[in-house]
Amino acid sequence: MMLTEINFDGLIGPSHNFAGLSPGNLAATANAGRTAHPRKAALEGIAKMRANLALGLTQGIFVPLARPDHRWLASLSVDFTTAAPHLRAQALSASAMWAANAATVSPAPDTVDARCHLSAANLVTMPHRSHEWPGTLAQLRLAFADPAFVVHGPVPAPFGDEGAANHMRLCADHASAGVEVFVYGVAGGPFPARQHLEASAAIARAHRLAPDRTLFVQQSDAAIAAGAFHNDVVAVANERVLFAHEHAFADRDGFYADLRRLLPEVEIVEVPAAQVSLADAIASYLFNAQLVTPPDGIMTLIVPQEARETTSVWAYLQAMLAGNGPIRRVEVVDVRQSMANGGGPACLRLRVVADPATIDPRFLVDAARLGRIAAIVAAHWPEDIAPDAIGDPALIADIENARRALLEALDLVGLIDT
Repeated sequence: MMLTEINFDGLIGPSHNFAGLSPGNLAATANAGRTAHPRKAALEGIAKMRANLALGLTQGIFVPLARPDHRWLASLSVDFTTAAPHLRAQALSASAMWAANAATVSPAPDTVDARCHLSAANLVTMPHRSHEWPGTLAQLRLAFADPAFVVHGPVPAPFGDEGAANHMRLCADHASAGVEVFVYGVAGGPFPARQHLEASAAIARAHRLAPDRTLFVQQSDAAIAAGAFHNDVVAVANERVLFAHEHAFADRDGFYADLRRLLPEVEIVEVPAAQVSLADAIASYLFNAQLVTPPDGIMTLIVPQEARETTSVWAYLQAMLAGNGPIRRVEVVDVRQSMANGGGPACLRLRVVADPATIDPRFLVDAARLGRIAAIVAAHWPEDIAPDAIGDPALIADIENARRALLEALDLVGLIDT
């Protein structure tokens, strides 16, 4: 079995809009009411996937969920035409595009049964995301149906779980046993803490992780209050490297000591607040980057365009590259439509360490397959969605027809009604 890290990106759906549904997500709330551009958003995401392929990375994809979610509205005894505006917006949200919130993944080298475990996230803290998991679970069970995987349903409410955005794995290399780090928040302050310790502990048990190689680490209150609604807004890990802001964790010194004890070769790259403030880190999504090791072995940080446009962040990155640290290359991608709703390059992908041969090939992409998907997006995705258009029956028909066209083209018609 040839284990490799595969980045599964969520294709940005045809209902992408700026409804500002996520308190604590500063970009999403700041851009509420703007006109969104679903076609441009999806093509930006496809361009990012192409850039990953150009680096030699293995790339997967998840398809948009059915929107509006008529089943969720029916559970509230209402339909889309008669629902209150806020329920319409919540039913139409394209937030499943952020695949980092789809699930938590523990690769086979870390688990007692030597199988890769995935647990769908319940996302119960935010109404517009709380109804994603059935559609997500259907895709996970299809893509990872091979016996090499175990796919779990979500942790039950009220314990909030937001998936891999609050989970990191550090290891000598992807095929070696690692240290899994679950980052949780504590309620309090102006914004909700979305990842509960109880949920993280339940997932660790379900995934059959070794307790002595599993860490539960509290996110700092300051980071949450500054708008770091997920840990991946202030920290990212890859193989032996942890890249984090100075104020990411409540007990930084204790966490670092535990990491060094469990993984002596760990390299911690900490960005001082004196060089990059929390505000600049969050506005630029410096840490919501993909930290990857391409086949050429040069550890690479894939950052959004906003990182280059933030003076303190770009100065830090240039100084980092001029030094002798483990991160030796920075690539810049344009995902402005996703960023405007509060999701950077890392939000758009779920990392799965597995043998590609064990994955349903319909969920893996190459340049030619991405070209076919881009053609469908260009032909069917709405060009614009104005804030007052989300109740327009013609728009809803276009959104539903666009998704159907995609699923038919990808031979995934079984997902149409999920």
